[in-house]
Amino acid sequence: MEHANVYLMLAATFGLFMAWGIGANDVANAMGTSVGSRALTLRQAIVIAAIFEFLGAVLAGGQVTATIRKGIIDPTLLSGSPELLVFGMLAALLAAGLWLLVASHFGWPVSTTHSIVGAIIGFGMVGIGVAAVQWAKVGSIVASWVVSPVIAGVLAFVLFRSVQRLIFDAGDPFRNAKRYVPMYIFLVGFIIALVTLLKGLKHVGMDLSTWQSYLLAVAAGVVTMIGGMVFVRRVRRSKEADRDFHFANVERVFAVLMVFTACAMAFAHGSNDVANAIGPVAAIVGVIQSGGEVVQKSPLPLWVLIVGAAGIVAGLATYGFRVMAVVGERITELTPSRGFAATLGAATTVVVASGTGLPISTTHTLVGAVLGVGIARGIAAINLRVIRNILISWVVTLPAGALLAIIFYFVLKAALG
Repeated sequence: MEHANVYLMLAATFGLFMAWGIGANDVANAMGTSVGSRALTLRQAIVIAAIFEFLGAVLAGGQVTATIRKGIIDPTLLSGSPELLVFGMLAALLAAGLWLLVASHFGWPVSTTHSIVGAIIGFGMVGIGVAAVQWAKVGSIVASWVVSPVIAGVLAFVLFRSVQRLIFDAGDPFRNAKRYVPMYIFLVGFIIALVTLLKGLKHVGMDLSTWQSYLLAVAAGVVTMIGGMVFVRRVRRSKEADRDFHFANVERVFAVLMVFTACAMAFAHGSNDVANAIGPVAAIVGVIQSGGEVVQKSPLPLWVLIVGAAGIVAGLATYGFRVMAVVGERITELTPSRGFAATLGAATTVVVASGTGLPISTTHTLVGAVLGVGIARGIAAINLRVIRNILISWVVTLPAGALLAIIFYFVLKAALG
């Protein structure tokens, strides 16, 4: 294929730019609850995100990539002119990356999934034709954008109510916190391990049976719980702390739990959202590896996953603080116990969706979970003006991605075609 090396370099560069945007916008959502509730400092959040986003992307990021790569448009319709697929996927990456840069600058927590799906739809409509877009698949993705925040909100609501009943309403909340928090830590380890083992590890050569997966997930939960118990036991009751805020000591115990849920959310996010950056890159690499053929199945090179993971980490470290402030502080006031419920509710929803290959929006899921916690405290605890601005930015994202992709598609076609 002519200019194959140029296409590869552009794909890697644009993929890195898109992944940077995901880091700046979406990882800030994943870590916003931890930083907003003061359980982690910004620097600690970046270190945790760097490790677990990377692991989630590389270990469990293959499933959703297949949907982004070939589930939205039918690439075989371009088998006669594979370079058009390359131009379209490059345009989609550039369009989505640029929109994320704009949104991150203004502190809007938009959906990177919306951005790339909208961009691929835009290119598909003008590059191939309206019929090329697999509207049934798009419909299921759009439905998930409504369903995922509702599920995450309900889970977060239930988790927070259980915390209120078992701990805050008890005669000695601090003692109950030390008793029950390790059980919540077990839940975090078990859920993340189970979904990863059941769905995520096939492309790294591990294909386990269902009972093996459950057994290993229970083991992972127990190991996580034991690790958590070590830290929980170190938390000593301080009379000074409770003077200003009645539950300050309890929240110090929950701060330990927030570290574990932050790791879980980062892993879940890496597994789902790395696909938004590398799905189009994988499609381009597939065309080039096959010598210009548009193939339905091609091996996903590890370097593509690593490019996506590295870009995500860089985006968070350099620009993530803007969106983090909105999610962590402005929707509703978060403490470690509230942040825990929101993060675990969102992480559970995201990893289950990753396992089924559905590219849901982590942003929508986490905002839904934060809202669920806010509702558990009463509707007055929610900043409705911030919610309105977030909803408007969500609506604008899909058409913005599509429009930018159409423009970049024609520019690239003129320049490289």
